[in-house]
Amino acid sequence: MDAIANELAHFGVPFVGLNVLLQQLGLPIPAVPTMMLAGALSMSGRISGIAAFGLAVLASLVADLLWFWAGRRYGYPVLRFLCRISLSPDTCVRQTEGIFERWGFYSVVVSKFVPGFSTVAPPIAGALSMRVGAFIVASAASAALWAGAAIGAGALFASQIDFAIAWMVAHATVAAFVVGAAVVLYATIRAFQRYRMTRLLASAMMSIDELRERNAREPRPFIIDVGSSLAHDARPRIPGAVPLDLDAIACLDDFPNDRDIVLYCACPNEASARRGAQILLAKGYRRVRPLAGGIDAWIAAGHSVERGAPIAFPGSATARPAKLAAPPLDRSVERC
Repeated sequence: MDAIANELAHFGVPFVGLNVLLQQLGLPIPAVPTMMLAGALSMSGRISGIAAFGLAVLASLVADLLWFWAGRRYGYPVLRFLCRISLSPDTCVRQTEGIFERWGFYSVVVSKFVPGFSTVAPPIAGALSMRVGAFIVASAASAALWAGAAIGAGALFASQIDFAIAWMVAHATVAAFVVGAAVVLYATIRAFQRYRMTRLLASAMMSIDELRERNAREPRPFIIDVGSSLAHDARPRIPGAVPLDLDAIACLDDFPNDRDIVLYCACPNEASARRGAQILLAKGYRRVRPLAGGIDAWIAAGHSVERGAPIAFPGSATARPAKLAAPPLDRSVERC
């Protein structure tokens, strides 16, 4: 404990701020233990708990604003990049959209407490046109709650933290093995799940060129844009595509049987499109084809797209409901 505490006490409050900044920028550097240790050291007067709290909030806000700007400037590609380097890239985009669609403004406030959501929350807030002022308020509140909880817990359980860190220092090899084994096991399970998803429907994937050719003759494929309503308004769509989320796909039973059903999304590994295809296959539809590369590959090939009307970010006092043209199957969704 003394060696670790001496390092933090020597570098002082700037060490806490730097740790938080790097962690919030996306580096795999845990910040909560450092803040808890700072809280414990503040009880003995070796570091200023108030200064550590203030700098942690400021560092977190700076990192969040950088990601917010990246999302506002570059849109969904930033979110997909962050999701690709996560341990759960196949569900990251869909889950992030779902959280924002349900909680809006308040999802940013609690983002620091949701594993895997802290880094992706700012860029998607920017991509979905959240107001800058509202984002700053929400992000600052989130950072204050997060840093306050960590530093406060460290101060409250200072003696227990001293004991735990002393044990880890004395048994460093055992502690490193346990932590490393847990991380490797979790990563292996996620990689195996991703492998199974990638293998599923691999032979049924439709290429961009094939879709373009089939779109030029009758009967044209029935194209489904899989995503949340926020995603449908924030990004372009393939002309003629019906915007549906996975819940709607699960509810509907009147998809065409006499032509191909092509599903695409804007997510790593076409995860949502594959999941939608699984649902339709289970319903008995046989001509189901996920689109390889999704909307990104379609745009990269130079094909035309449709764009929805701009949306207002939900959940804030000034937000207005997003308006999206009703797809032709809405009545079935209501019955479901």
